[in-house]
Amino acid sequence: MALDPRHKSHTMVDGPGRAAARSYLKSVGFTTDDLQKPLVMVAHSWIGTMPCNFNHRQLADAVSQGIRDAGGTPMEVNTISISDGISMGTEGMKASLISRELIADSIELAGVGYSFDAAVVIVGCDKTIPAGAMSLARLNIPSLMLYAGSIAPGHYQGRDITIQDVFEGVGQQAAGIIDEAELEEMVDAACPGAGACGAQFTANTMAMAMEFMGLAPMGSGSVGATMPEKMDVGRNCGQLVMDVLMRGQVPRDILTRDAFENGIAGAAATGGSTNVVLHLLALAREVGVDLDIDDFDRISEATPLIGDLRPGGRYNALDLHRAGGIGLVARRLVDAGKLHGTVQTVTGKTISEEAANAQETAGQDVVRPIGSPLKDTGGLVILKGNLAPEGCVIKVAGYERFEHRGPARVFDCEEDAFAAVTAREIKSGDVVVIRYEGPRGGPGMREMLGVTAALVGEGLGEEVALLTDGRFSGATRGLMAGHVAPEAADGGPIGLVRDGDIIRFDIRGRELTLEVDAGELENRRAEWRERPPRYTQGVFAKYARLVSSASEGAVTG
Repeated sequence: MALDPRHKSHTMVDGPGRAAARSYLKSVGFTTDDLQKPLVMVAHSWIGTMPCNFNHRQLADAVSQGIRDAGGTPMEVNTISISDGISMGTEGMKASLISRELIADSIELAGVGYSFDAAVVIVGCDKTIPAGAMSLARLNIPSLMLYAGSIAPGHYQGRDITIQDVFEGVGQQAAGIIDEAELEEMVDAACPGAGACGAQFTANTMAMAMEFMGLAPMGSGSVGATMPEKMDVGRNCGQLVMDVLMRGQVPRDILTRDAFENGIAGAAATGGSTNVVLHLLALAREVGVDLDIDDFDRISEATPLIGDLRPGGRYNALDLHRAGGIGLVARRLVDAGKLHGTVQTVTGKTISEEAANAQETAGQDVVRPIGSPLKDTGGLVILKGNLAPEGCVIKVAGYERFEHRGPARVFDCEEDAFAAVTAREIKSGDVVVIRYEGPRGGPGMREMLGVTAALVGEGLGEEVALLTDGRFSGATRGLMAGHVAPEAADGGPIGLVRDGDIIRFDIRGRELTLEVDAGELENRRAEWRERPPRYTQGVFAKYARLVSSASEGAVTG
């Protein structure tokens, strides 16, 4: 539907009554001619503390040039970001999921505060991607998202490595498999420049989901952060958003129920991060789409695993780009009838039309044919039972263990669990339980990559299980159940588990069971007392008061 290209900005800058606004804007370099064109927000989260978003300012320049070339006036805004990888295992990790809400709020506030006509949101690390989508859903102005791209792999002892190898190296060093000098060599090699984590971890999973849902142009995300052609992608996106504006297409035209199902299918087909569950539930709530946790299990069960990507597979994100990119995955699924092909995208084409343009590199084996998948079903599974009445999320891509039964080793915070792992106190068969780390109890629902990677590094990845009301990194592998809901801080059954209790994982039966008599559990419940909040003021306290269950996306509004 045609839209006045200056449908918002004319109220901000036109006429005698807006003279002061024009004066302020001219003081920072805008001209009279600039202010008579559509004003386009170029939002990003550059920060000088991590590689994931380190190219955002450079990419914003390219996007801005594309906007100018197409007749618009770009205005750059930015917000914060928190590195999961850097803060992992510390109190700082509690800031990560909370930052999703703050980033979304910040972009929304800038969008409304400056009456932008359109927007390009540049995203990079894990929480910036869902936050960017949430903000655009709220603003509902012509807009698109651009993923800043994956980091290149590092090289160590003749092989490609990623940050996953460093996290697992911590466990190897604790087990005496490597020494501190070797670990430090891995540290120096793993991250050679800008870009988000280099495999199908949370950032790349969410970037793929955004393309499958149509909110980001197909093929834009798989171009690596430091590849020269990334600047061309940026300029093209700047030009494209002006076309989106002229067409009057807004995010809520794109973010339909079918689009969400496509996003889930893309994550399931590539062994993507369990965090996609949390983030798509949150985004669905923003646009009023009826999506629940069981939909992820249903769609994953119907979607073959065809992407041979780390952490469960062999290849990294740039290998996928060289093989044919995200479009190749989409083409495989469209041809097999596993996607809703009529879903609209920001390019004005359907997902089927975009997928048809994918070019497969001869001889590649990163993306398997539908007829010979890595597995017949996708990597996301939802378990329920007396230990997780509202559900929990588990990823089964990359290994074949579908059952585990063992005694609980209970920890009330991540630090205690990590100390036990590195002290070699966890034994084969154990079920590590980490609780009071949920959205409210943490607060902030920390990721447990430090713990899970250390277990893998010690050689216990296939011999123990872990469950938590916190989250897992996209780099996590092994039998690990996260997002257990209700969480311990809300009186969930995970708060009633005691050391030595037997816990059973039944992946095929979709059950997570605490083998304790119901009467005994009721006695324990009567004795349970709510814990005082870990924070009583500031943003952490505010978040804990407002946040919903993980089964509802851990949202605050």
